[in-house]
Amino acid sequence: EVILTFLDAVGVPHHNNLVDIALLESLLRDALNLTTPRVMAVLDPLKIVIDNYPTGQVEELDAVNNPEDPNAGTRKVRFSKELFIDREDFREEPPKKFFRLAPGREVRLRYGYFIRCVDIVKDHQSGEIIELHCTYDPATRGGYAPDGRKVQGTLHWVSAESAIDVEVRLYDRLFTKADLNALEEGTGFIDYINPDSLHVIENCKAEASLASAVPASRYQFEREGYFVVDSESKPDHIIFNRIVPLRDTWAKIEEAQKQAAR
Repeated sequence: EVILTFLDAVGVPHHNNLVDIALLESLLRDALNLTTPRVMAVLDPLKIVIDNYPTGQVEELDAVNNPEDPNAGTRKVRFSKELFIDREDFREEPPKKFFRLAPGREVRLRYGYFIRCVDIVKDHQSGEIIELHCTYDPATRGGYAPDGRKVQGTLHWVSAESAIDVEVRLYDRLFTKADLNALEEGTGFIDYINPDSLHVIENCKAEASLASAVPASRYQFEREGYFVVDSESKPDHIIFNRIVPLRDTWAKIEEAQKQAAR
């Protein structure tokens, strides 16, 4: 149905015309936003231990299935002492305008609590960060502080106690050149195939509700994008294909900083 909407938007030109794929992606987001249930999944997991959270305790928090559809209702997500967040949501030395988690900084966990990073654990050999230690404020359940203090960052997460492992396939442009009718002399379209057009990620962490996901089901991974369950997916090996990413404000800022540095 989105392809038909796309054709209607483009119309029938009198001459050959090149249309930016961003138009199709925008129409996809508009359509999927209205109909697709939200879930939480972490593609590049970084473990968090909440030091002052009771060991062995598990809570069930209410999460909205689709804010665009009041009839979609809510679901329960499990919260525990050990969680996973996306590695990209933490910076040991945060640059300007980075409002996610950093040492000493407080952020909001979606549907959960305010947490503050108090310690970092690194691999002795590689120096890679393998674990964060945080504290939480029990009074901020639901994401709001009784004293009125504000935080700028809200992170998606999954509970380590109940998370399931899933495979995620990220698709990108098939070619590195937008207009294949304007090739450089002596080259063919094969020279412009994008080697990163498919990126397969194993052992992503997803909330437990996705254990029952069936092929062709569509979901929005909060703050990640829209995904569909692959036809090869099985109950013991669930595979998600990305349909289209969400817009990421920080990614655009970071890319602009890299371009400026060059």
